[in-house]
Amino acid sequence: MNFNTFFRKKNISDLQNTTQKSELSRVLTVKDLTFFGIAAIIGAGIFSTIGRASYEGGPAISLLFILVAVACIFTALCYAQFASMIPVSGSAYTYAYVSLGEIFAWTIGWALILEYAVSNMVIAISWSGYFVSMLQGFGIHWPDWLSIDYWNAHRAYLEYLAHPQSLSQNDVRLSEIYQSAPEIANIKIIFNLPAGLITLLVTTLAYVGIKESTRVSNALVWIKLSVIIGIILIGVFYIKPDNWSPFFPNGLGGVMGGVAAVFFSFIGFDSISTTAEEAKNPQRDLPRAMLYCIIICTVLYASIALILTGMVNYKELRVDDPLAYVFNKIGINFIAGIISVSAVIAMTGAILVYQIGQPRIWMTMSRDGLLWKPFGTIHKKYHTPGFATIIAGFFVGIPAMFLDMQLVVDLTSVGTFFAFILVCSGVLYLDNKGLSHQAKFKLIYINGQYLIPLSFCLAIILFLTQTNYKEILTDKPLLAIFWIIWFGLSIGAFKYKFSLIPILGILFNLYLMTELGWSNWGMFILWLLIGLSIYFLYGRKNSKLEKLIQTSHNH
Repeated sequence: MNFNTFFRKKNISDLQNTTQKSELSRVLTVKDLTFFGIAAIIGAGIFSTIGRASYEGGPAISLLFILVAVACIFTALCYAQFASMIPVSGSAYTYAYVSLGEIFAWTIGWALILEYAVSNMVIAISWSGYFVSMLQGFGIHWPDWLSIDYWNAHRAYLEYLAHPQSLSQNDVRLSEIYQSAPEIANIKIIFNLPAGLITLLVTTLAYVGIKESTRVSNALVWIKLSVIIGIILIGVFYIKPDNWSPFFPNGLGGVMGGVAAVFFSFIGFDSISTTAEEAKNPQRDLPRAMLYCIIICTVLYASIALILTGMVNYKELRVDDPLAYVFNKIGINFIAGIISVSAVIAMTGAILVYQIGQPRIWMTMSRDGLLWKPFGTIHKKYHTPGFATIIAGFFVGIPAMFLDMQLVVDLTSVGTFFAFILVCSGVLYLDNKGLSHQAKFKLIYINGQYLIPLSFCLAIILFLTQTNYKEILTDKPLLAIFWIIWFGLSIGAFKYKFSLIPILGILFNLYLMTELGWSNWGMFILWLLIGLSIYFLYGRKNSKLEKLIQTSHNH
């Protein structure tokens, strides 16, 4: 086996020629692309996970939003440089293919499948909860057995049989729903129908065309931006500064404990790069849109976090609908009703963007021969990757109806961090090979030859001077990997004069990765092993690059 074949790379000029022959419709402006990013980022995060993050970290969680945004900006700058060089729909998958090689490209593509699919399952389930409560606000009762997942209800029922006295109020309710649900052949009929229906509706829209999808997405973004800004302006008058003291109630550890929830709120800016072949001027507009949407969303997220923790004590925010909760608490019920409606709107936009992005990554992988050929087919009438869009709908919609996917928010983050780190690494490769000059948007070069080793020495000294550093490493053994990689990057920077920004992107994402638990890593590694087995059984031998090599050998 020739191991060099795993690291074969695509030619940048060949990819640039590919985009000129694209069958997709070029209709997206910089505003459309920015709104796509906002639609993806402001979804379940601002209406759901922000509450639990605030409960863990207190008012200081607003600083974590800024820290994660900084990590995202370093990464977005690297994405932007790639996007200005290679305006292809494959996002991080394509960027890895030209810089790090085929095996890394496949790994990122496989990780992105997980990120987009699991994100959408989580958002669809969250959407369902808000949708059902919104209907109740209008006096319509949706059947309970058609709004929850089977496994949670069955688990609660078994726990009720074993320990009826020690059940939580929510589990008692789930157990009652299980017992009263209709059944066929002694099998209870319980599934989350709204989650499936919204996925079907959005997939249909994504199938019909990018122009139609963009109009809907832009309208949804305008509505939710208006609502969020309105919430901030009204909430300011109900802030009690005493609620902000202490600012760090659970210390830095409490703040960093919210990393997964906060980062989940931010993932989505990379979905902009999946629409590169439908942008009017991708090399100019993709970089701008990525940075614009991160800056806008950071300001909104940090502001909402400060408003929430100022209006009520952070200890009250361990709820799934924190924005509606705080306005109910202060007696402004009509605002809570508006929030429920806007949450449904916001999450619809997020699902739409992910359902547009997922098929386009599959399409690009299929064109390269790494996935089955039908994934790359373009619908002759609608100019969308039709087959891939339909499969993405099933891939998200069916699990969303039957599984409790709230547990995999962290799993989504592991895959995303991994993709971000490889994109930043790819920029270092381009710089080293002298290819970065082809980019229309080029990162500012700051020589890290001395800065990176010096910062490593200072950071390790500060870490080792802490009296409990052994306990920290015991609690978070992944930190050891972080220090080893930082040491390796310091040597590389000294030798090759690496640029500072991609290194900071790698280090920020890697550090945030260490905050996630072993269980998430274990599930992610299992997912990667499944992906690698598909690559070795199908992708490697069907790769377009493999066929080109064989053809050249035959001649």
